[in-house]
Amino acid sequence: MQSKTSLRRLHPNIWVVTATSFLTDISSEMIVYLIPLFLANILGVRTAVIGLIDGIAETTASLLKIYSGALSDKLGKRKGLAVLGYGLSTVAKPFLYFANTWGWVLGVRFADRTGKGIRTAPRDALVAASTDEKSRGLAFGLHRAGDTAGAFLGIGVAALIIWLTQANDSLLSVATFRTAVLVSILPAVLAVVVLALGAKEVAIAGRGSEKVRLSLKSVDARFKAFLLVIILFTLGNSSDSFIILRAQERGLSVLQTMFMLMTFTAIYTVLSGPLGALSDKIGRRRLIIGGWLAYGMVYLGFAFSAIGWHIWALFGLYGVYYAATEGTAKALVADLVPDAQRGTAYGLFNAAIGLTALPASVIAGLLWQGAGAWTGFGASAPFFFGAAMALLAMLLFWRLVK
Repeated sequence: MQSKTSLRRLHPNIWVVTATSFLTDISSEMIVYLIPLFLANILGVRTAVIGLIDGIAETTASLLKIYSGALSDKLGKRKGLAVLGYGLSTVAKPFLYFANTWGWVLGVRFADRTGKGIRTAPRDALVAASTDEKSRGLAFGLHRAGDTAGAFLGIGVAALIIWLTQANDSLLSVATFRTAVLVSILPAVLAVVVLALGAKEVAIAGRGSEKVRLSLKSVDARFKAFLLVIILFTLGNSSDSFIILRAQERGLSVLQTMFMLMTFTAIYTVLSGPLGALSDKIGRRRLIIGGWLAYGMVYLGFAFSAIGWHIWALFGLYGVYYAATEGTAKALVADLVPDAQRGTAYGLFNAAIGLTALPASVIAGLLWQGAGAWTGFGASAPFFFGAAMALLAMLLFWRLVK
């Protein structure tokens, strides 16, 4: 009963942003996990290049996350930048239909991630401003639940397209990929409409008229320490594209891989809200540390996995890590930073993750491709590295962020 009451008290913006993310992820998740298969199965791109594409797309766009968040603080307006970012990603998506080289894919991914860079920090700041500390974990958890529910549905639609368009689903076909791209356009357009018509601006407490400053000097020391720890963790948290390729290497077909992803998103969706609310009660630190511990164990499992169903089961458990940490980490940022600086803070937080994505994915690609000759680990190497970095980050987080 108490949880239902808490949900009723949430600001309408929380529901609008959640609906926007739900629709966006229906669109995005229909194709994002097919992209590494498109690159590997159809274009014949090697893992080092796949890692480079993911890393460049995330890293270059992440620079915009810093400025966009700071600009939203100066303007005192979050909604317009969020709508602009979602709109840019929507416009970029159809061009994947024409992609025939990895450079083309990189260009579309860059434009899409640029849109994400523009929208993410203002959107997160809007969510934070629309709630209070006692229900902040619930609000961000609900948003993540809507996001992943859309991912579940989007992957399900992709699986249906694969089943209808491919007689042999061991490798992805061009026709299947292009069909998924076309179907993904409608929910992306609807997401922009929902946010543009439904969200309301919220007054920002303590807003000044100073110039946009991309500086850490005035923020809480604990937030700086948190950024450092996040960078270390992300260095071992390479693109999930490598997990998809690992699943295929261990024997899962394209359709089975889609079902594996649906298992992951179902667990992520179901647990995001409850675990976000739990962080309001037991504290963000405990939940994040527990989530990182789960991540390290799962990555060790990926490294030692022998057959496809091992990857499937582990990827389901991977959803526990995401549910425990994604929304909780964003709620912690709001706890550490005052309202007037949250746009900048979310920009720095998201940029720290995005900027580390390039070396993380390049390292993973090189480890996968070259570690077989150097160490004998082969495809297991990036997962051993990820588990080790998670352990280091967990220990530093416990010591530095009180």
